[in-house]
Amino acid sequence: MNSLRFKLALVLLAMLAWSAGDARTRALPQGRVCTSATPSSKHSLPANMCFQFDVAYGSNAKEKLDVYMPPKMVPGAPAILMVHGGGWWQGDKLDTPVVRNKVEAWVPTGVVFISVNYPLVPNANPLQQAQSVAKALAYAQRNAATWGADPDRFIVMGFSAGGHLVSLLAAQPSLATAQGARPWLGTVALDSAVYDVPAVMNNPYHQTLYDQAFGTDPALWSAASPMTQLRGRIAPFLAVCTTQEANSCVRAQQFVDKAMSYGTAASVLPQNLTHGQINDTLGLPSAYTTQVSGFMSSLYNGTVR
Repeated sequence: MNSLRFKLALVLLAMLAWSAGDARTRALPQGRVCTSATPSSKHSLPANMCFQFDVAYGSNAKEKLDVYMPPKMVPGAPAILMVHGGGWWQGDKLDTPVVRNKVEAWVPTGVVFISVNYPLVPNANPLQQAQSVAKALAYAQRNAATWGADPDRFIVMGFSAGGHLVSLLAAQPSLATAQGARPWLGTVALDSAVYDVPAVMNNPYHQTLYDQAFGTDPALWSAASPMTQLRGRIAPFLAVCTTQEANSCVRAQQFVDKAMSYGTAASVLPQNLTHGQINDTLGLPSAYTTQVSGFMSSLYNGTVR
């Protein structure tokens, strides 16, 4: 666990923003803005894209999302809703590892990419955070046509703590439908921070960040546990895990095995990458990106259900 704690600390320290992240220290452009094919400097937003920043999807100051769109709007485009990590207590929708390589890989292919913020610990617990993410999904689906996206062609993706939140929504989709969300095509969990919350909390050697997030109430542990809440067939699920941490793929496999026992099309994608690289390198040319893209394409094309 000390190794995982060290890696998580490195990931959090590495969440340095690109130019859009730098926008946290200056005013973000309002409304729909677009860039030319050639960025003016290394600090520019990605080239040849359009954006909408800080779109409010709820009343909480943290309930905002950013939208990355192809420059030419084509109705019916697929969409990815991305949920950042950060140990449930920090992180941001603008952080470089969350967006840069992903939007540069997929937006030019016609995908609308939506990056989501949510209230953080201690102002919200993980169950409430998942409800905010569900609210963001519902808002994005309702407004999808505004960005050229199809509300029925959404994939939900999350990394680390965000991977836990999207796994919880996948396991208990009623959390999302209660917020007005429609069914989505599938879920990609990028090295989820936890699948079985009670098992982690009952381990006397668990990290302090889990205490900060989940507290001491077993009822919350259960309600916020994807493994506990998984009780039937769910939408297709891909669990990416790092082979550089002993238990990461074991935890992912346990969740996937349970999902498959209910007839879900679910699989584990082990990667010889660090926890942070699972997030940061996705989108760069690699077999890893090709495999994740293939899973998403199969959902968009309707070949996996």
